[in-house]
Amino acid sequence: MAEDIESTADSMEDCLVVFSSVEKLDELNAPGVAEAAKNSIVDVLGKLKEDRIMLFPFAHLTSTLSSPQVALQILLSLEEALKTEGFTVKRAPFGWNKEFDIKSKGHPLAVLSKVICPYGKMECDFLCPYCTNPIKIQDLGCERKPLPMA
Repeated sequence: MAEDIESTADSMEDCLVVFSSVEKLDELNAPGVAEAAKNSIVDVLGKLKEDRIMLFPFAHLTSTLSSPQVALQILLSLEEALKTEGFTVKRAPFGWNKEFDIKSKGHPLAVLSKVICPYGKMECDFLCPYCTNPIKIQDLGCERKPLPMA
């Protein structure tokens, strides 16, 4: 991943820090996930009147990680899309253990969580019990089996 090192930066001040994890279901629609993430970030930046972003890959946000190849593809697409919109973007190294110091402003949007749905506005079979996002049974890669009787 030597090419990933060249596009990273060591620090940024007065910016929106985006801790991100790419999940297995995101592999179903990587371009759509990158676009939805960009739109969500742009929305928050508009509310904060900010134009600087630090993208920070953070695998610890999920227990259902995508493949590293798809995760890097989505993060690179997100970085490029935000730059195309005119924002200053830096990205922490992908796949590294990283150190960080953060000071948060006392603002209602200073700390928030967003989940990007890989389905967009498609009809789904049920909601994930952990995050209430829609899920299609076929995408779980397993069939529903009855629980064993005790």
